[in-house]
Amino acid sequence: MSRRRICGLDEVGRGPLAGPVVAAAVVLDPERPIAGLADSKRLAPARREALCAEIAEKALAWSLGRAEVEEIDRLNILQASLLAMRRALEALPLRVDHALVDGNRVPPGLYCSAEAIVGGDGLEPCISAASIVAKVNRDREMVELDRRFPGYGLAAHKGYPTKAHLEALRLLGVSEIHRRTFAPVRKLLE
Repeated sequence: MSRRRICGLDEVGRGPLAGPVVAAAVVLDPERPIAGLADSKRLAPARREALCAEIAEKALAWSLGRAEVEEIDRLNILQASLLAMRRALEALPLRVDHALVDGNRVPPGLYCSAEAIVGGDGLEPCISAASIVAKVNRDREMVELDRRFPGYGLAAHKGYPTKAHLEALRLLGVSEIHRRTFAPVRKLLE
């Protein structure tokens, strides 16, 4: 009898004013456990990086999915987050039987059964792993976007609406990577 293949799904980047929402799907290998998996928000950046490397090495499979700023503005952040998670699942190099999804909603249109688990990133190791992979990869991307769009401080705050980011938006204006439907950005455009 073959064991059911389960993946964890999580996304990061719902709250920022800039950049994409990034999701990850991770299928852990029961034969190669990873110690210290937790909700990515509870881990120091260096610990997240180390765990992300270990996940990449030991997981049976992992993948990323995303929704771009234009999709976030067109669909809304919830729908864009669900789309990013579906894309992450579809990008896995192997098929899974079931997905455990962080949050209270299952993305529509998944090819496998799925269940939403509120706080799942702190409860299910495969969701914790997805949380870490998504966060590390989005953070790296925001550091790169900081080089392309200097002055906003994206490497520091990762696009979240900090006081420094809001002040930079007022001084520099809205860039192409800012979400126009988010209230602080929309107000500047009016």
